[in-house]
Amino acid sequence: MAQAMNVDAPGSSPEGIRESIAVASGKGGVGKSTVGVNRWVGSRKMGRRGGLPDADVYGPNVPIMLGASGDLVTVDGAISPLEAHGIKLMSLGFMLEEGTPVIWRGPMIAGALKQMLNDVAWGELDYLVLDLPPGTGDASLTLAQMMPLSGAVIVSTPQEVALQDVKRSIAMFERLSVPVLGLVENMSYYVHQPTGDRVEIFGHGGARKAADDLGIKFLGEVPLDPAIREGGDKGSPVGADAASTLGAAFAEIAGRVEESVGAGEPEVEDDLPML
Repeated sequence: MAQAMNVDAPGSSPEGIRESIAVASGKGGVGKSTVGVNRWVGSRKMGRRGGLPDADVYGPNVPIMLGASGDLVTVDGAISPLEAHGIKLMSLGFMLEEGTPVIWRGPMIAGALKQMLNDVAWGELDYLVLDLPPGTGDASLTLAQMMPLSGAVIVSTPQEVALQDVKRSIAMFERLSVPVLGLVENMSYYVHQPTGDRVEIFGHGGARKAADDLGIKFLGEVPLDPAIREGGDKGSPVGADAASTLGAAFAEIAGRVEESVGAGEPEVEDDLPML
């Protein structure tokens, strides 16, 4: 039986933040963090000032993907974020020893997110891009209650199994009155290097069709390319090279996200299923 979700009105954004955007996925393993990091580096190349709170507390991989490391310093009661590729970063990964599991219940997740947002000296930023944990759990609800989000970007792979989870994520953000800015299809296709043949390993076009069916914007597709994986492992995201084919793809996605920000609040339906 459908039930309404009671969500408190959100608090205020950290001082100096113009827009806050969540990057989310219905399930793990679809490359959400990879898209989020490269999309944001693409925005940086467009002259935007930004911060990236790594809100994926169960898998804080953003420091590795951006090659960021160092000790956190507190100045006048506020944590100074680290910087990499011109982006301000905060992540639980800076505070955990390698391989340490995060086994937390909801209140502990909420506490960590509040500290990550409110106790960090972010400064004046155009965008705060939050990398959320996959799924429809506590982190998304906490953020929606904590601060007004300008919107959410959903990442998926093309196959139907992933797209079913996308629909749940979109329904969740609609229930939380967070605009869904659009859908990105990651691992869209693979180009076989010796022949140049395009191989659609996970199928192709599923995310674009889902976006059309759901009435949301399709933000673009990202190929399954070894260079993206290598860049993430080495802390040199391909999005930093705007002149490359891959960098241009992420820059195009970043541009479409910016176009979508402020496009309007979604209509919240009372008969959506309880998540």
